[in-house]
Amino acid sequence: MYEGNAGVKLSGEKNLWLDVGVFPSHIGFESAVGKDNWTLTRSLGADNTPYFESGTKISYASKNDKWFLSSLVLNGWQHIKPVEGNTLPSFGTQITYKSSPSVTLNSSTFIGSDKPDSDRRMRYFHNFYAIFKLNNKLSTTIGFDIGVEQKNKDSSNMNIWFNPTTILRYTPTTKTAVAIRAEYYQDKHGVIIATDTPNGFKTWGFSANFDYSITNFLLWRIEARTLKSKDDIFIANNGHTSNINTFITTSLAISF
Repeated sequence: MYEGNAGVKLSGEKNLWLDVGVFPSHIGFESAVGKDNWTLTRSLGADNTPYFESGTKISYASKNDKWFLSSLVLNGWQHIKPVEGNTLPSFGTQITYKSSPSVTLNSSTFIGSDKPDSDRRMRYFHNFYAIFKLNNKLSTTIGFDIGVEQKNKDSSNMNIWFNPTTILRYTPTTKTAVAIRAEYYQDKHGVIIATDTPNGFKTWGFSANFDYSITNFLLWRIEARTLKSKDDIFIANNGHTSNINTFITTSLAISF
């Protein structure tokens, strides 16, 4: 289940809501609904942050739709229920500002622990992205994630990971779109992506995507993508490992 929640409007005049249940993640610019994303495959950042969250959130949207503010109390980092043995809830915030129809700025945070109380390691995470519509056909998304987590319980030493992403999208016609993506993900200590290799997960990604809307309800997509890591972390069909993984993906999405 991706989404299932109930909400109540707290003000008769203002767009102020309290929601409880399972709802889409407040982190990142990509959705779990693939056809809504600019690229066929998810970015490294999207695949390694929550797609959904469960808990409670209070949100406010301004009358002119320029501001969206949200505060969340969560069951953890993509958990339907809390991690067994963890009595500390997680917390999140989101601020989205649309200065115009062409500019969207977003800042999202997460604070919590993904471990039982006996091994509690606090995690602090910040997601920022900006979406710019450069003209009627060209748009770009720029994102940067950074997170830190305690190396051990009650430790002042932190493990750090980060992830910059850039996507450029060109829509020459109403039925076609092209997207080019460049990204980098560094998680040397394996907080999110464990590799058990000397340099951890230090990976560049490049992709090119083509979309064709056959009808309003039918979308065909194809994408070529290359991931290149510092260590040999990708496993081939013959069992050997390599630091490069190149592949082509295609899909046919039906929506109604």
